[in-house]
Amino acid sequence: MGILEVKGLSKSFGDLHVLHRVDLDVREGERIAIIGGSGCGKSVFLRCLNLLEVPDEGSVSIAGQEITAMGADVDRIRREMGMVFQKFHLFSHYDVLDNLCLAPTRLLGMGRKEAEEKAMELLSEVGLAAKSREFPSVLSGGQQQRIAICRSLMMEPKVLLLDEPTSALDPTMVGEVLAVIRMLAKQGLTMLIVTHEMKFAQEVADRILFFANQGIYEQGTPEEIFEHPKRELTVSFIRKHTFFSYEIQWRSEFDLMNLQGGVWNFTEKYGIGKKRSYHLQLSCEELIYEFFRGSFADSDEVSIRLDIIYAQALDRIVLEVISGGMAYDPFLAESQDSSEHMDHIGITFLKKSVKSFSYTLEAGKNCVRIEL
Repeated sequence: MGILEVKGLSKSFGDLHVLHRVDLDVREGERIAIIGGSGCGKSVFLRCLNLLEVPDEGSVSIAGQEITAMGADVDRIRREMGMVFQKFHLFSHYDVLDNLCLAPTRLLGMGRKEAEEKAMELLSEVGLAAKSREFPSVLSGGQQQRIAICRSLMMEPKVLLLDEPTSALDPTMVGEVLAVIRMLAKQGLTMLIVTHEMKFAQEVADRILFFANQGIYEQGTPEEIFEHPKRELTVSFIRKHTFFSYEIQWRSEFDLMNLQGGVWNFTEKYGIGKKRSYHLQLSCEELIYEFFRGSFADSDEVSIRLDIIYAQALDRIVLEVISGGMAYDPFLAESQDSSEHMDHIGITFLKKSVKSFSYTLEAGKNCVRIEL
């Protein structure tokens, strides 16, 4: 028997059927990431587990206690499932320590001193002990979410439910919250996490649930879902790519600032961080000038195309540069031409800073592919 058992769970809102006969068995200590497109029922499923949304049919049991049973003590059983929301929901008129101590003292009968000691221990673990007497309004979103996680842990839940815990945060604050969840994963806490952070899901989860068509459409290990998805909708979701392309036909008309602006706008649109955006811009610049030098040394007419492919689900960026002209491997030239090493120093740095790089000559075209 698992720590959490779901059988035949269904939920509709009027004529909108969101979940249909969903089954799930969660082992103690298992970390499950729930992914899928917007509106596929991920958050509704999570809220049905602790009856924040009442299922139309089916059963939910936590540690052998069925919360959906007729006459069940819902409030008592619900305490076994901690819930972390998108929007923190801290009490604004209480300071951090009071926010953490309120539930265990009122619901569990814990003494105030014991509650404060436990709260300070948790705050220390997430790096916020110094904020114990601050009010939520003076804290950053990332700090508030870390405190909301601590508040759930104060009740010592058997299962922690996290509903897109980083979706309301500025991108600069996402990392600090994910670091706390990684810490909890290492401690063996059972967790179900609804997330759009695919790279994080790959790193932390034991099992991935892909939601579509009113339920769990496909499930498996991170490797099975992200590297070898089997079903059509899963493949489409995981392989979803966005593109940016740029062509250069005349060296004299090449506008570097125009290219860099296009790359910047592309990365801004898809939430790619400033550091990676800058790295991508530099990579484009270095490769273009290498091909100007190596493939079109004596010609103003050039033929170079850049394609940036961003796999959103995997958070993977690939830059492909296709160049006509003379056959020229910029990576090989950089390593052999010691007399003009300074001319190729940008490529030297590029090779050391990317995840992978390759060069091929295909149908008379120079093809460079790098992954950032």
